[in-house]
Amino acid sequence: MEQSNHIERKLKLIHVVAVGLAYMSPMAVFDTFGIASDVSSGHVPAAYIVAFVAILFTALSYGKLVRQFPTAGSVYTYTRNIINPYLGVIVGWVTFIAYIALPMINALLADIYLSAGFPEIPGWVWIAGLLVVISFLNIFGVKLAASLNLLLVVFQALVGIIFTYLTIRSIVKGPESFITIGEIFPSGDEVSGLFGAAALLALSFIGFDAITTLSEDTINPKKTIPRAILIVAGIGGVFFFGVTYFMQSLFPDVSIFNDIEGASPEIAVMIGGNLFLSFFLAGALFSVFASGLAAQLSASRLLYAMGRDGVLPKRFFGYLHPKFNSPVANILLIGVLSLGAIFLSLEEATSLINVGAFTAFSFVNLCVIFNFFKQKGPRSFGFIIGSFIFPAIGLAFVVYLWASLDIFAIIGGIVWALLGTIYLAFTTDFFKKEPPQIAFDELEA
Repeated sequence: MEQSNHIERKLKLIHVVAVGLAYMSPMAVFDTFGIASDVSSGHVPAAYIVAFVAILFTALSYGKLVRQFPTAGSVYTYTRNIINPYLGVIVGWVTFIAYIALPMINALLADIYLSAGFPEIPGWVWIAGLLVVISFLNIFGVKLAASLNLLLVVFQALVGIIFTYLTIRSIVKGPESFITIGEIFPSGDEVSGLFGAAALLALSFIGFDAITTLSEDTINPKKTIPRAILIVAGIGGVFFFGVTYFMQSLFPDVSIFNDIEGASPEIAVMIGGNLFLSFFLAGALFSVFASGLAAQLSASRLLYAMGRDGVLPKRFFGYLHPKFNSPVANILLIGVLSLGAIFLSLEEATSLINVGAFTAFSFVNLCVIFNFFKQKGPRSFGFIIGSFIFPAIGLAFVVYLWASLDIFAIIGGIVWALLGTIYLAFTTDFFKKEPPQIAFDELEA
């Protein structure tokens, strides 16, 4: 039975960018500053430059592929059509870990923030409460979720601007001085720490890839999505560098903080007092909410693509609500699965998102390289640079990121991939028939 209703194209460029920025969670720059400064020996701005340049190559690969396949499946769709249908399903399956882990991470962060203020309330209440609210909002349609994300991102930007202003004011009044250009980058033995910090901070840019799952929700996706990818990555790079430049100038040595991993509240109090701390924590909560909303939105689209293709049971995963035009079953399923956050630590949830994200980044670059070798006829110098050299650089950096994963993440990823392979074997009569395929030309209207 053919899918009779498709996702309506309602999103404009500003909506897609808002979802990407919300998914990226700009406020995370404050949460990671302490540990990144410690690892990089006080060179966080330089670490962000390295991470941005490295991730930019992967962002360019996404931009190339979304023009070719402007559909909701993202890396699942790219891999199954360019490399191998079976591999595409497995890649989509493993990538889903990142999409399901991010709502968990945001639920855990909500628990951490709110439990500090209301210790008498059990943590599971905050986790379940956040997931119920974001599921409810996503059910009512992508435009409502995207518009709300836009407002939340604007508030986060306001918090960042005020934070930066207060930091600059503290530098001007105090004994510290602004970092010079020559001091931004390390030298000698500190260089290895710079790349270690860059690997840690690379995940700050997750968000540009998630918006590719909104291709079927977006007006003119072949033009809008690639532009949004570069805008989101660019805004993230400028914001992260700018904020950490002033933070590093004011706090060249993070050993002064009681908790290096949780230095941001201490910094907020130092530069703005308890009043600004309240405003800052509100921004952090809004960031958690917006990121969770965007993550569930993206995950539901990935499952919808796989369900519409028939890779997953179509009646459930490929279903769109006739009134809200949203994959309601997928949204509710993700909400239920995300309740697993009650039983996980923040570190365990973060390692799961790494597996999914690194899988997606790896195969997006591989898909562009495969397309390069499939190209017949003469290849221009520009084509070689854009379709082979750039994705190869992006892939090399992702391989470096893979080496930083802990054993829990690696074992978890392998087990999850094996479960997906077993499922695929049974649904394809042990690989004797190909997974179902969607007709993309029907979706380009």
